[in-house]
Amino acid sequence: MPDPLPTRTTRAILDRLAGQHPDADTELAYRTAFELLIATILSAQSTDARVNEVTPALFARFPDAAHLAKAEPADVEPLIVSTGFFRQKAKSIITTARRLVERHDGEVPAEMEALTALSGVGRKTANVVLGHALGIPGFPVDRHVLRVSNRLGIAVGDDPEAVEAELCRKLPKARWTQSSDTLILHGRRICRPTPACDRCAARDLCRYFRSLGATRAAPAPRARKGAGPAARPRR
Repeated sequence: MPDPLPTRTTRAILDRLAGQHPDADTELAYRTAFELLIATILSAQSTDARVNEVTPALFARFPDAAHLAKAEPADVEPLIVSTGFFRQKAKSIITTARRLVERHDGEVPAEMEALTALSGVGRKTANVVLGHALGIPGFPVDRHVLRVSNRLGIAVGDDPEAVEAELCRKLPKARWTQSSDTLILHGRRICRPTPACDRCAARDLCRYFRSLGATRAAPAPRARKGAGPAARPRR
C-alpha cells in the first residue's frame, strides 16, 4: 500500500477543491444541534434529500429531546419509513432522546465520548454535529471521504478512523469540518465511483489521475475567483 501524499500536497489539493466547491456544507436541513443529531442518524443508508423530506413533520411533532423521549416506536415509524431501516432508526432516535434527557438535561453534549455513547451515534455522526452545530472542529469520514481521499492519495486505507486521523494530522483544526464537506461534495458531484476527472480542479495532483498517464491532458478547470477555504463563513 503506497504512503499518502505529503502534507503540502494534501493542502494544495484541498485548496483547489475548496475553490471548486465554495458552497460545500452539510446538506441536511437543521435549526438546532438536536435536529442535526437526529437527521444524521436517519441519514444512514439513506440520502440527505430524503431525510430532509421527513424531518419537518418529525420535528413538528417532536421538537426536542424531551418530546421525542416520550414517544413510542409506533409514533415515529410512520414519519421516517421512507428513510429505510425505519424500525431500527425509530428505536435509535427515541433511545438517544431518552439518554439526552437522562444524562444531559435534554441538551446535545459537546464531547466526542458523550456523543458516541448515544444510540446509533458513531464518530462520523458525532463529528457532523460537533463541526456544524456546536462549532467544535471535527472531520466526518463517510463513504465519499474514504473513496475520494484514497483516490487522490491524501489518505490511504479503508478504516474511517485511520483516514480521519491522517487528514486531521495534515490540516489545522479550523479546516477540518469544511475540508470534510468539500470532499463529500466532490465525491457526490465529480469523484463518483466512476470519476469525471476532466471536471476536477486538482487532477494534476491526484495520484489516481497520474496513474492513468494522463498528466499531459488539458489543464484542470480553474476555481471560482475569490473562492477558497476562508471564502464562506460557517454556520
